[in-house]
Amino acid sequence: MILAVFTIGGILTIVTLLANVLLVKMTAKESRSCYYPNIFLVIVGLLLLGVASIAPKVDILGAGFGGWGIAALFSAAIGFIITSIIDAYQNVTA
Repeated sequence: MILAVFTIGGILTIVTLLANVLLVKMTAKESRSCYYPNIFLVIVGLLLLGVASIAPKVDILGAGFGGWGIAALFSAAIGFIITSIIDAYQNVTA
């Protein structure tokens, strides 16, 4: 089960980073829309963790709701860090 959570988290991280990099490159420098996929993953992760505490055990691709929630929160955290670094270097005026 832990391997499934790591795999799901890794895949979500890659997809989120690709979306964030595209949004950083395509939007204006003052726009903060590149962080919206990460905010969405935080909300979904917290909702999945909440559902996991109420719902009975359900397996989806080898992980329960809690595992999916943890994977989404992991992906959002890594996405926030890398996107903020890319955004900072994209908006530098040197």
